[in-house]
Amino acid sequence: MKNSNVVVVADELGNVIRQSKTNSDYGFIKLEQKRFILGNGRTNFVDAKPVTTILLEKVSVLQTLELQANEVLVGKIIIKESLVPFNKNDADRDLKVAGQTGIVCSVDGQPIYRKTFFIGDVSAQDTLVAHDNGEAISLANKGNTAKVNTTVTPAEAFGIGVDDAEDAVVEMEEESFEL
Repeated sequence: MKNSNVVVVADELGNVIRQSKTNSDYGFIKLEQKRFILGNGRTNFVDAKPVTTILLEKVSVLQTLELQANEVLVGKIIIKESLVPFNKNDADRDLKVAGQTGIVCSVDGQPIYRKTFFIGDVSAQDTLVAHDNGEAISLANKGNTAKVNTTVTPAEAFGIGVDDAEDAVVEMEEESFEL
């Protein structure tokens, strides 16, 4: 079974490049890919889940990419999970949280971090870490009487949102890096 293509996602106004609210020199481009999940070990159903990521850089560099809305990119969006924070300056930034429970997934009490990346290699694989605090998550789910938000965006479902992109732009300004 093959996952769908990675596509460039424009905002509601048709803009491909979204500019930082805190520093107009920086921006991001949102990418999305539908990933097919077979059964999940519980059912025989096939589900298509959108996975999103963002490309962060100076607006001038993003403009040179000349990407268009709905343009297909060769590659794959992968999920990387780790017991080591992706951001050393803000260790709480990419915590893997179990749904609406607010509980951080962990292994032996150590938090799991989760982030998505665009990779040019279509055969690249996700790196996942299995959590061992399922009992606490189950208890929280049983006691959770709050209404579940079914209108969450794909980005929010995977912990990526415009606010995260803004935070990442600020983070980029504080760290030196090369692409």
